[in-house]
Amino acid sequence: MFTGTAVFDVLLPGDSRSLKAKRAYVRPVVAALRRLEVAAAEVGATDLHGRAEIGVAVVSGQAVHVGEVLESCERVVAGRPELELLAVRRRLYGDED
Repeated sequence: MFTGTAVFDVLLPGDSRSLKAKRAYVRPVVAALRRLEVAAAEVGATDLHGRAEIGVAVVSGQAVHVGEVLESCERVVAGRPELELLAVRRRLYGDED
């Protein structure tokens, strides 16, 4: 069994000066990621209005499949015109970890 995680550090538009506005940008991204059948949530930078960290996790019997799903997730986040993807941190965990 393999587990993969990814954390996307994103810059939000300048008009996200409140937590309510921030949620309006983050919520649709998380919903789009969940359509890929992964666990997704805002996991960091919760107190910063202009930034967000969105995390995803996936479990599969094949490491290749985990990598493919995480790549799809990255494309979803990077494809959002209202966000700027600053960094991506990925990890793959196997049976020995």
